[in-house]
Amino acid sequence: MKFINFRKTVLAVADVFIIIVSGIITNYILSLFNSPFTAGNKGILYDIVIDLILCIFMLFVFGAYSRLWRYFNLKDYFYCCLAMVLGFTLGYVASLILPIGQNIVFILIYFLISTIGVLLFRFIFKKAFLDLTLAGKSEIADRTLIVGAGNAGKMILTEIKNAQYDENSPTKNILPVCFIDDDLSKQNSKINGVPVVGTSADIEKVCKNYNIDTIIVAVPSCEEEDKRRILSHCSNTECKIKVIPYLSELLFDEKHTQLITQAKEIKIDDLLGRKPIKFDKVIIENLIREKVCLVTGGGGSIGSELVRQIAKYNPKQIIIVDIYENNAYDIQQELVIKYGDALNLVTLISSVRDYDKMEKIFSQYKPNIVFHAAAHKHVPLMETSPEEAVKNNIFGTFNVANFAEKYGADKFVLISTDKAVNPTNVMGATKRCCEMIIQYKAQNSSKTEFVATRFGNVLGSNGSVIPLFKRQIETTNQVTVTHPDIIRYFMTIPEAVSLVLEAGAIAKGGEIFVLDMGEPVKILTLAENLIRMYGKVPYKDVEIKFTGLRPGEKLFEELLMDEEGLKSTANQKIFIGKQIEINPEELLDNLDKLKKFAEENDSDGTVEFLSKIVPTFNHKTND
Repeated sequence: MKFINFRKTVLAVADVFIIIVSGIITNYILSLFNSPFTAGNKGILYDIVIDLILCIFMLFVFGAYSRLWRYFNLKDYFYCCLAMVLGFTLGYVASLILPIGQNIVFILIYFLISTIGVLLFRFIFKKAFLDLTLAGKSEIADRTLIVGAGNAGKMILTEIKNAQYDENSPTKNILPVCFIDDDLSKQNSKINGVPVVGTSADIEKVCKNYNIDTIIVAVPSCEEEDKRRILSHCSNTECKIKVIPYLSELLFDEKHTQLITQAKEIKIDDLLGRKPIKFDKVIIENLIREKVCLVTGGGGSIGSELVRQIAKYNPKQIIIVDIYENNAYDIQQELVIKYGDALNLVTLISSVRDYDKMEKIFSQYKPNIVFHAAAHKHVPLMETSPEEAVKNNIFGTFNVANFAEKYGADKFVLISTDKAVNPTNVMGATKRCCEMIIQYKAQNSSKTEFVATRFGNVLGSNGSVIPLFKRQIETTNQVTVTHPDIIRYFMTIPEAVSLVLEAGAIAKGGEIFVLDMGEPVKILTLAENLIRMYGKVPYKDVEIKFTGLRPGEKLFEELLMDEEGLKSTANQKIFIGKQIEINPEELLDNLDKLKKFAEENDSDGTVEFLSKIVPTFNHKTND
């Protein structure tokens, strides 16, 4: 407040000085020409005092002293001019009433000189003094390229320039250097002094030529495909990248008054080669509302997101079952903080392998819907401990599925994987066996609808490649990729979970739901983009080392077995695989034999017999 009062005082004193000197200069100029319109010593004193008081008063009324200098624009200059006009007009009227009498020629020249002086002082002070102050900061400022010269880009430019004069602003050290825009009519133009220097195809060249440090992508209304193309160009630079969210995601309230503060760091899923999947929230809500929902593996990446999304649809109760207490505790506390007593939440520590404990849980809580996400899923680890994969994945699933049916669950949804298709590793083979169990249960159950959901790799999930790459970049400056040509399908965790929920809602029993995940992504490209997102150069700042395919790993993942076929659903991105008839006696007999191998910890026997149950299992060791 003291600073503001001081600033007002300085500006007011400057205006007083300018108006007084302008009156003296006006009288002197007229005297040089022996003009009869000059005022005597007493007359000029009266004129200056009256006009000075009224002009300062009108400047105050029109807010000339309440507006910060750095925010002064054309509108403010206009109000200052209007204040001077009214001040001199009222001064002339006052001189006639008093009567003092002011010469009209003297008043007009006096008004012109003093008004120019008042406006010029503000212009020079802002452009010269404040810009000179900024010059000392330019060396530490982030040289910034704004992609998008539309309304959002213009707003951001204004916010940046205003923030440069505010010591408390977190964005005061941003220096806007140039614009990029795909609109050819905007090329070679300037926006508030900042040039438009090219299109999105020129981003890499522009960043190099203009020594850009940061890119702000300000195209909140563009199509998803265009945004991915722009971000792809941006990711090929060494710059930090920030993105203005889509219009539907922007917030405009008392806490969010600026666009630039809502800019987010680019996420790796922004670079996926497809549009985000849309889901039917109405049918999902109809599935969940007032139902008891049990989630096995509820503390894991998929399980915890399932719990988060289920909580939004007003369930009667959520039961988290997980063997790892730390993860279970984390999601429990997250939901307690968010919902408090409004959410009926039960967290239980237990393994799905524990037959007696599973039955106790089901008999006590009698869930309406079961989401089975618990599984061992690390491919290389399951290659060295195949019996553990069988115990947990296959017989854990068998336990939970049996109790779901026994205690009257309406739906049972299995979380499967694309690695179950023509599996080359133990983990994939066990998940394919789980799908067979679900289809067997669907064909022989009159109470519970059993369904499986199959999708590819999930970005950011526990054990996925992204967290590994991030740790490697942050700690070793070296990223390991198994093979330069390895390809995977990717989706985000929320998408995967939304698929699971919608699949559960539309399931009739026995289906394997498959998500159309668009074009596959090269892991090498993913690693290179992630390195660039850290502001580093692949192969220069961060080495990429190829380690060779791991045991059980294959170059290409598949989503659909040949014999399944495809059937469309109401969601254009979700398909149903054709059900395969399961021989129940043969399956149950094989499971009994497999269980013996696993319980005896016979790794070789387990893998060999697993191959008999899953005919498409082609075990590769990649030795």
